[in-house]
Amino acid sequence: MTSSVAANAQDYELTGQEKIEELIASIDAIQSRIQTNSVMTVGAVGYAAIGGVIEDNTLNEGLITSEELGNYLNAKELVLNHDYAIAKTAEQMFMQEHAAAMNSLNAAVDNLAAATSVVMAAVEVASIASEADTKPEQVELQGMLETDAYSLDAEEANSYNEAVVAVEEFAQQAGAFMAAANNEDLTATVDSYAAQGNFMVGSYTAISYTQSMDEFVIAWDDSGFGTGFQGYLTPEFKNAEDIFGAGQYINEYGGYPTQ
Repeated sequence: MTSSVAANAQDYELTGQEKIEELIASIDAIQSRIQTNSVMTVGAVGYAAIGGVIEDNTLNEGLITSEELGNYLNAKELVLNHDYAIAKTAEQMFMQEHAAAMNSLNAAVDNLAAATSVVMAAVEVASIASEADTKPEQVELQGMLETDAYSLDAEEANSYNEAVVAVEEFAQQAGAFMAAANNEDLTATVDSYAAQGNFMVGSYTAISYTQSMDEFVIAWDDSGFGTGFQGYLTPEFKNAEDIFGAGQYINEYGGYPTQ
């Protein structure tokens, strides 16, 4: 009883953002289970098709544990019960949008991982095909290609492509909102606009960013205001070469590049 009360007291000492981060962490743990199970299911089906006998409990890593579910339910309750104050500054508004975009990005990355596992299972047949130089091996290859696990269709390819596009979209939005929050000229301009209109920045009803125009469009419909803010983030733009290099750096060093 004592440890439970202490844990609850500690929960309520968390800030609103920390509670959201607890929720994200609990969801990530569950999504990791789902991702693991997705990959292992492909393998199990593949082995089943060619006579591989999987051992008992081999899919246990894909099961959601009671602890993981409990962590999620607790974090969910904390977020639902927290009084999240309206953003008072442009920086706070952009950071809120950044957090939301990162949540969507995490989900998009998980979807891409699942779609990638399907494609990878299909293309891995290439290694078998390269060694299929006898009749039995060629017959085995034919059998594999007849199974869903080791073949690729248009729907699966489209799902993969759509997942890639979603990652690009949410990564772009999340990066833009973080860059905006860090841009003192932009936040000062938005804060000044709100002050002149005598309305709260956080009362905005819509916000969007278009990278090709480097423009944020923000609407405060309830106050009758809305405008665009253009040309603030161009120095932060990253092209395909930049992000490929960043990916290599992160994979090698396990951290984010500074530029």
